[in-house]
Amino acid sequence: MADLTFSLNQFLAGIGLAVVIGLAGWAAGSLSISGALAAMMIGTLIFGFGGLPWAALLLTFFISSSLLSRLFSGKKILLAEKFEKGSRRDWGQVFANGGAGAFLAVIALLFPQQTWPWLAFAGTMATVNADTWATEIGVLSAKLPRLITNGKQVPTGTSGGITLTGTLATCLGGAVIGLVGWLVQSSYAAGAYLAAVTLAGLAGSLVDSLLGATIQAIYYDPVRQKETERRIFNENGQPVAPIRGQEWMNNDMVNFISSVCGALISVGLWRLFT
Repeated sequence: MADLTFSLNQFLAGIGLAVVIGLAGWAAGSLSISGALAAMMIGTLIFGFGGLPWAALLLTFFISSSLLSRLFSGKKILLAEKFEKGSRRDWGQVFANGGAGAFLAVIALLFPQQTWPWLAFAGTMATVNADTWATEIGVLSAKLPRLITNGKQVPTGTSGGITLTGTLATCLGGAVIGLVGWLVQSSYAAGAYLAAVTLAGLAGSLVDSLLGATIQAIYYDPVRQKETERRIFNENGQPVAPIRGQEWMNNDMVNFISSVCGALISVGLWRLFT
C-alpha cells in the first residue's frame, strides 16, 4: 500500500508540474494553445510515471530549446518561409519531440526492473535536443550548409543541410542531456553513459538531416522563388508545388522518426560499450 500511495503522489505531482510547464510555455510564447495541452498530456506521463530523473531530461530539453529559440529568433525570422512551423510549438511538434518519451515512461512503469527504457529515453531526448540546438545555432554559421547526401552547398535553412557549427551544436546538445541524465542517475558508468547518449543524439540528428534531404516533403513557392517545408497556399493564392519527398513525411514525422532512432541507438551503444 505504501508503494501505491507513493506512486499516486508522484503521479499527482506530475500532473501539477505538467500543467505549470504547459501554462508557462504558453504564456512565454513557446507553445500554442494546442501545444500547451499536448505538453500537459506528455508531461503528465513522463513526470508522473518517471519521476524526477525523467522530468529532469524533459525540462532540460524544453527550457534550453525555448531559450535558444527566443535568443536567435531574429535570425530565424529571415528564414521563416523555409520552415514548416515557427518557434511557437503546436501539438504536432510537441508529440513529435515527446511522444516517444511518453511511451517509454509507460514501458518503464510496466517493467520497472528493465534498464533499457531509461537509456532509450535519454537517447530520444538527446536526439530532439541535439537537433533543436543544431537548427537554432546552425543558422548562425558564416558558411553555407552542405547537403548531407552529396556535399553540395545549399541555401541556409535547407532541409538536410549541415554545417560544422550546427554539427558541433548537435554534439553539445546531446552531451547536455547525457550529463544531466548521469547526474540524476549516477549508478551508470559515467564514460559509457555519456558516450552512448551523446553519440545517440548526434546519430539521431543526422538521421533527421538524412530524411530531410531525401524523403521529407519539400515544396516550391513561386512568389518567393524558394524551397519551403510549408504545404500551404501563399498570400497570392497560388499553390505551393511539391518538388520532392513524400507528402506524409512532414517535419513532425521526421522529428518523431529520428527520436525513435536516437532511442534505439542509445540502447545499442550502451550494450556495445558495456
